[in-house]
Amino acid sequence: MSTTTYSVTGMTCGHCEGSVRSEVAKLDGVTGIEVSAAAGSLTVTSEAELDDAAVLAAVDEAGYSAVRA
Repeated sequence: MSTTTYSVTGMTCGHCEGSVRSEVAKLDGVTGIEVSAAAGSLTVTSEAELDDAAVLAAVDEAGYSAVRA
């Protein structure tokens, strides 16, 4: 198992969290997602190490920007 945390900017509400969660959930191997608009964070748990670029692209697709924390 691998857990990685990202800082996400632009999220302000539960709908924002849902958008990010929905896009990241599409990535192969993801087993858990925790998103907090209040903290501006995204924590992804996966079976194996995920490609950061894929996670960042998923967050971008949701309409936000992120960097690995």
